[in-house]
Amino acid sequence: MLVLAGSFLISLIFSLLLTKKIIPFFKRNNIAALDLQKKGKPLVANSGGIPVFFGLFFGLMFFIGIQVFIFNITEQLALLFAAVLTIFLITLIGFFDDINNKEVLEGKAKIRKGLKQWQKPLLTLPAAIPLIVVKAGYTAMAIPFIGIVDFGILYPLILVPIGVVGAANAINLLGGFNGSEAGMGLVYCTSLGIYSLINNRIVSAAIFFSCAGALIGFLKYNWVPAKILSGDSIQYLLGSVVASGVILGNMEKAGLFLMIPFGIEFLLKLRRRLHAHCMGKLREDGKLDPPYGKKIYSLTHVIMNVKPFSEREVTLILIFIQILVSLCFWLIFV
Repeated sequence: MLVLAGSFLISLIFSLLLTKKIIPFFKRNNIAALDLQKKGKPLVANSGGIPVFFGLFFGLMFFIGIQVFIFNITEQLALLFAAVLTIFLITLIGFFDDINNKEVLEGKAKIRKGLKQWQKPLLTLPAAIPLIVVKAGYTAMAIPFIGIVDFGILYPLILVPIGVVGAANAINLLGGFNGSEAGMGLVYCTSLGIYSLINNRIVSAAIFFSCAGALIGFLKYNWVPAKILSGDSIQYLLGSVVASGVILGNMEKAGLFLMIPFGIEFLLKLRRRLHAHCMGKLREDGKLDPPYGKKIYSLTHVIMNVKPFSEREVTLILIFIQILVSLCFWLIFV
């Protein structure tokens, strides 16, 4: 417990310090995006997944160091290093997505396109290789109405890549509001971390608690009004954290349940072939109108169709939805 608490604190501190330092660096180097739901559409530092990753990284290195040098425990360290590499590779892809942004550099107030939809799963697929190589996870899974099924070699070769690519790209679908990605991520990472600890999945717990700490440090600067935007890098990072943690901890059902909001988002976006965006139309009073009128292609469109909300209110509602899903998770799984 103390080692996990230390990892959490190390991640929080490094994320807090790095985010503060990286904001002016990103702005000087045009790693920035227009905050489209603010008056005047200010140019804000982007790609918050970078400081969050390094916060997570230092937290996990602390965990590994204590395990090896204090307790002389080396079991599962190869799996943990593979998870760190997977998270790094996917975060890097998200960073490339963030900087693939000519519209910001030209000062045009348009929604950024970034990578094309077909490119995202293709580019995130190689990030699953480290987990495949170390044969991460348990090949036997409990399937509803069927029972225990041992997938054997198909688990690392097929199910692990599907899990990594699916989680990374699913979380990438829902966001765009200051604090929403990190806020929702904090809820489900904390839930999965506690669940891992209860079930003695210590490596998974280290990943989730370290990520939770890093998100808290980042949220100080990402909360409304944000001084740095999450960018796609943090969404990819969170997807890889969930995938890596649940695969290592044999908690696939728990992970899938907590991803319900993103599953709903995928189905809604599919109605427009994944080309709809989440953000609203800014009004003079600072409230947001749904971007497609009464047509619903996102959870955020459902929220904004109830009545016009501010960006802060939409973020809080999204986090509240994730909290409700987490409460249902605890009622069902614990």
